[in-house]
Amino acid sequence: MKFDSNKLKIFNDPVYGFVSLPYEIIYDLIDHPYFQRLRRIKQLGLTNLVYPGALHTRFHHAMGAMHLMGQAIEVLRSKGNKITEEEAKGVTIAILLHDIGHGPFSHALEHSIVSNIHHETLSELFMNRLNKDFNGELSLAIKIFENKYPKKFLHQLVSSQLDMDRLDYLMRDSFFTGVSEGVISSDRIIKMLNVVNDELAVEAKGIYSIEKFIIARRLMYWQVYLHKTVLSAESLLVNILTRAKELAEKKTELFCTPALRVFLYNKYSKKDFISKPELLDLFAQLDDNDITTSVKVWASHPDAVLSMLCKQLVNRKLFKVELQNHPFKPEVIKQHKEKTKKRYQLSDKEVTYFVFSRDITNDAYRADKIRINILSKDGKILDITDASDQLNIDALTKTVKKYYLCYPK
Repeated sequence: MKFDSNKLKIFNDPVYGFVSLPYEIIYDLIDHPYFQRLRRIKQLGLTNLVYPGALHTRFHHAMGAMHLMGQAIEVLRSKGNKITEEEAKGVTIAILLHDIGHGPFSHALEHSIVSNIHHETLSELFMNRLNKDFNGELSLAIKIFENKYPKKFLHQLVSSQLDMDRLDYLMRDSFFTGVSEGVISSDRIIKMLNVVNDELAVEAKGIYSIEKFIIARRLMYWQVYLHKTVLSAESLLVNILTRAKELAEKKTELFCTPALRVFLYNKYSKKDFISKPELLDLFAQLDDNDITTSVKVWASHPDAVLSMLCKQLVNRKLFKVELQNHPFKPEVIKQHKEKTKKRYQLSDKEVTYFVFSRDITNDAYRADKIRINILSKDGKILDITDASDQLNIDALTKTVKKYYLCYPK
């Protein structure tokens, strides 16, 4: 096969060092406006308000996951697992584009701009659109992404409890936040990968790296992703969008970028995105800048609630947060509401933007999902919870639910 060397670029990644592009189409996909948009979407939403270094983007993450996929393919092939060149290209494209459907601030505004449409659904829509632009070259990648391809282990490399997505984001988020508890042995884990009965498995020698991976994931969720101040900041941003939409429904004039105006003043479903192709292009124009700019302008809006919320975010005057293992008593919430209503002259409806209680869940490992298989020396396959001699691994399979209460300081 003849390659255009100009398209087989090498990128310098802060986590892995030099990252090479294995196929010409990868360069073309990266160069597409849909993918370039990921440079303007932060990987961790508003986490930088707690960990100042967390300014890395979805673009960084997608490139890193693609790099790890290349390593995994090489390891699996070296152990006699057949992966054709077309399959390798397909699974590489699938992991590169797995997050292309993310909207502004990633998970923080998952359902605030477009309701009831998960980013993975939007990723599928983007991939299908790109498939038309690239004359069907993404067909295999889409089958792998949607788990409709016969070799199921290829999908597991993209989406499972031990996929290249998770391996990269733990390493990358740990690097940029400076939280060392998230550091995992991704090289070791990948070197220990194998395929048994069309499912990914980790050779027994790698079991300790898997134990560390599960523990690291749990710690990163409590220390970074679900850090109580991050919850405060992202809840504030969600409330800002909720208030803005409430005003938009009343036809109140709000400053918006053209693309944001479409989604703020209208409600769209998945069917709308399928029947109106132009909606996807409008969504592709949205990034963090649309929201940040709007919030800055809304800080001077005549609506007192919207203005106050936006000023809090712009100036990092976040809600006070209490976190506990059981629901907050209604009388405690009511007490905070009464104080806030009196202090800011708010109505019963308006105070709900400033005082509220929600819950969060953390499950580091779910044995009922695509499990992590351990391949023992005698050829037996065991779930990690059965193979591990660490008592806390079994404990980590339990879903932990916590409750938090936000109110003005």
